[in-house]
Amino acid sequence: MLKFALLGASALALVATPLAAQTAPSFDPARLSRHVQTISADSYEGRAPATRGETMTVEYLTRAFRDAGLQPGGEMIDGKRQWTQRVPLLKSDIVGAPQLSLTTAGGPLALTQGEQISVRAPTNGQQSVRLSNAPLLFAGYGVAAPERGWDDFKGQDVKGKILVVLINDPDFETGQGDFGGKAMTYYGRWTYKYEEAAKRGAAGVMIVHETAPASYGWATVKNSNTNTMFDIVRANPAAEHTPFESWIQRDTAVALFRAAGLDFEAAKAAARRKDFQPVDLKATLTATTDAKTETLTSDNVAGMLPGTKRPAETVIYTAHHDHIGVGAPDANGDRIFNGAVDNGTGVAHLIEQARAFARGPKPQRSVVFLSVGAEEKGLLGSEYYVANPLYPLSKTVGVLNTDSMGVWGRARDFSISGTARLELLDRLIAEAARQGRTFTPDPKPEAGGFFRSDHFPFAKAGVPAISFKPGNNLVTGGLARGEAAAADYTAKRYHQPDDEWSSEWDFSGIVEDAQLLHAVGQGLANSDAWPNWSDDSEFRSVRDGSAADRVVTKGERG
Repeated sequence: MLKFALLGASALALVATPLAAQTAPSFDPARLSRHVQTISADSYEGRAPATRGETMTVEYLTRAFRDAGLQPGGEMIDGKRQWTQRVPLLKSDIVGAPQLSLTTAGGPLALTQGEQISVRAPTNGQQSVRLSNAPLLFAGYGVAAPERGWDDFKGQDVKGKILVVLINDPDFETGQGDFGGKAMTYYGRWTYKYEEAAKRGAAGVMIVHETAPASYGWATVKNSNTNTMFDIVRANPAAEHTPFESWIQRDTAVALFRAAGLDFEAAKAAARRKDFQPVDLKATLTATTDAKTETLTSDNVAGMLPGTKRPAETVIYTAHHDHIGVGAPDANGDRIFNGAVDNGTGVAHLIEQARAFARGPKPQRSVVFLSVGAEEKGLLGSEYYVANPLYPLSKTVGVLNTDSMGVWGRARDFSISGTARLELLDRLIAEAARQGRTFTPDPKPEAGGFFRSDHFPFAKAGVPAISFKPGNNLVTGGLARGEAAAADYTAKRYHQPDDEWSSEWDFSGIVEDAQLLHAVGQGLANSDAWPNWSDDSEFRSVRDGSAADRVVTKGERG
């Protein structure tokens, strides 16, 4: 068996023990199909947050969870558990074009929205941003990783400054170093760079775009960052976002560094070393940005089964129920982004997983089934849950997320989004082996897929969490058919109106995946184990910081 997390003798014993003694429950493919067909119908209008379509979806989920045998698991109102958790969202749009002036030692540099720079609408709570001659500082990769002995800031005060940082992390160029090689850590993700800058009081961030380390081109950056921005409504938004968040073209960065008497490639090479020192770029930014903001409300839907012995400890299954909604018509005039695979399939699994648990032996720990909203706006439903947990994160055993499951039949393998090293994956690998299946790692770990699904906000808070992905090595047709189907879906249906339910789909693969995920969740729900991250994980220290909350007496365990 593959020991992916490599966590020592205790973990070996943990994984070697069978996780579920009873026979795997049955899952009805016809019932799974009906759920997908229903919530991806045109009448649901693409399930965008704060729309009639989302209201219909929330009502459907509430009925489905109740019919499955769950109890309400949402927020408390007047001492009573509800089925939902309200998720307030901040919507922000730039009014007009940002007024930008970049002055260097060699003279002014042009900055036009969407061309040399992509400026995001502010989500730090401000409706206007006014920067006057804010100095620019090159901060390497913008990383502070104490567990790796890495600090790009070296004690420099960055308050009021614009940080110019590189995308990805220091190992990307060479494939080796302190960050695990090509696989992106969270330190390489653009969201981390904004968060770290805000934590240090910077005035703003310019992330230097390069296609290979970003894993997408400038068009993606432009389209993703110059439109409407969303965030959860935060108690202190300035702690998460600087006033000025942006990306700049590589050519602009080269010119900026040249004007300061620096070679961009040499500066990048220096940033790959631990002894890197921040560099004054001898330039300033003056910026004026106005925004129109409003608050919308989305919903998470939660059902739960209380544990018989340790109800305060929870195992959570998640899936997002939202999609893109109604947009511009495609070549066929279709404007509804139905989101059948993404993520009608994950929602269908969540409902039927709940049914399987409710009809089986009562678990010793509580099991929560959480359908989150606003994933397509930036994982915001799960982000809000983590900021306002319904159940303590320190006593959340693990999170199993499903996002876009396989509709092409059974597979000989399975995968997860991105790369992670944790005992939760070891458990999945062990259970899959009992099905005669193997684990296939993400083929492009440098793209940072781990950070793009709803398990990630939990991981960032230290909770062991993964997002399950179906395998491509299909029982019928093998890897060739699986990869062809995946490529066809990505090209023709992913985030397009043609992501619609089909009567030709084969749900037998989701059935087998559901049995695998059930075995892992059941094993966790009926044990007193606390799976953890690997010692070198960027999430380990956060989890270990709450270890005292998980120490209970024998009497408390029942």
